[in-house]
Amino acid sequence: QVQLVESGGGLVQPGGSLRLSCAVSGVMFSVDAMGWYRQAPGKQRELVAAISSGGSTVYADFVEGRFAISRDSANNTGYLQMNSLKPEDTAVYYCNVPLGVKSYWGQGTQVAVSS
Repeated sequence: QVQLVESGGGLVQPGGSLRLSCAVSGVMFSVDAMGWYRQAPGKQRELVAAISSGGSTVYADFVEGRFAISRDSANNTGYLQMNSLKPEDTAVYYCNVPLGVKSYWGQGTQVAVSS
């Protein structure tokens, strides 16, 4: 059974940093492609960043160079380094992994940016 577990969220002041992790288990091969999404209260879930199996990355416009997505395929773990956080970054952050025709989601980790 494939499971994704996010961690690393929390409360941080504006301008601060957090590093989110997404550990993938229950697969018999390396996970190379991964996406990070977020959902703020009353809003739709939106893409934050994604990395392809070839290592190409894409970021939402609102990231503005503040975040970096990476992965450790050997350990089936993905990361989202978030710097210069703003109050509008407050949301539940989810990782997503496409495996064949299926797409798997974690349970989410809360990020709150407030002074």
